[in-house]
Amino acid sequence: MGEAGGIGAAAGLERALAGRLFDRLRETSFDGVGITRESYGPGESAALDILEEEARALGLKTARDAGANLVVTLEGRDPSLPAAACGSHLASVPQGGNFDGAAGVVAGLAALARFRAEGFQPARPIRLMALRGEESAWFGRAYMGSSALFGRLSAEDLATPHVLTGRPLTDSMRGVGVDTDRVARGEALLDPASLACWLELHIEQGPVLIARNLPVAVVTGIRGNVRHRAVECVGEAGHSGAIPRWLRHDAVFATAELITRLDRHWRTLLERGRDLVVTTGVIGTDPAEHALARIPGRLRFSLEARSQSTEVLEAFYDLLLSECAGIEEERGVRFRFDRRLDTAPARMDEELIGRLRAGLRAMGQPDEPVPSGAGHDAAVFSGAGVPSAMIFVRNQNGSHNPHEAMEMDDFLVGAGLLARTLREIAA
Repeated sequence: MGEAGGIGAAAGLERALAGRLFDRLRETSFDGVGITRESYGPGESAALDILEEEARALGLKTARDAGANLVVTLEGRDPSLPAAACGSHLASVPQGGNFDGAAGVVAGLAALARFRAEGFQPARPIRLMALRGEESAWFGRAYMGSSALFGRLSAEDLATPHVLTGRPLTDSMRGVGVDTDRVARGEALLDPASLACWLELHIEQGPVLIARNLPVAVVTGIRGNVRHRAVECVGEAGHSGAIPRWLRHDAVFATAELITRLDRHWRTLLERGRDLVVTTGVIGTDPAEHALARIPGRLRFSLEARSQSTEVLEAFYDLLLSECAGIEEERGVRFRFDRRLDTAPARMDEELIGRLRAGLRAMGQPDEPVPSGAGHDAAVFSGAGVPSAMIFVRNQNGSHNPHEAMEMDDFLVGAGLLARTLREIAA
């Protein structure tokens, strides 16, 4: 492998393979606006089939595990050794981009293709895992595939309805071949001790690498989150002209005040050096009831807070409950919460971080590590005790939108770093 930019003799093979795969994935899952690959749905299944077909054409061993994830293996000289694992997910949000998740799977297959072409047989097996069900857009629960691997889906999780069809998660999982009986028992489908590491390449979903002019960066940690898919503010509907302010129980004004107060708390925590982001991504009154001349009596909204600190998340959540109680008293409304969803922050493995950073420098690339604001399957692997690390690739137009952009040269730097590190760990 050439050191300049991590692109050498194998770059032609990797560029052609990656370009073909990204084109095929886009053609299969284009929805007229962007890319839609529904968790445990047909688009995700088609993407897995494409990757499996390409892997078999390369002479690699493929299988579907009990979680219906695709596993591609380059056998090692000693199959009893824990495997060096890499990969990411193939699900997307509705009308999303083609690289979110898929870049990590394609990079892993490119690494295995390079090793096959070079005749490299590692001491330990190398596994590429194309994971199902990472995106929360469909069921409100993220990392469903990796969580199922480690026995971490609850009965409540499995009963969660699809946002459009209402079909329970367990039905959707069973429909694509997941052993839902084992998942429902909380049985681990994968022994964490069978993996020496988990390496995940992913596009950055924010603007930091663009701002710093970095093709790739090593990730130091992943923010956890606290979420409610639906909080309902219940007030009292009435005529907009007949009820004065002091007698109103307006659900919209109450919710607006809550969000304003939470924004002030967010700013204060940032000023104190705390890590936090807060989002209300879904909000609205009932279309069957709302009208220009009607005081809204009911409003639903989502709420999400993310931080690298569990303590900050809990402190912010306490502030949320306190502000809700105060507004209920002042405005005569009630806030009703659905089930709270939690994901713990994850710290990446220090030894792997050091190895990746050293690899970047050896490739002649700048080395400026960054935290991840978005969540990833790597957090689940880390939480299960698997040493984990991530590589971010520069992405020009953000993520979770149809305009995701990734330069192939940047991708090849990241894929080269992934291959280099897998080789070191597996040799």
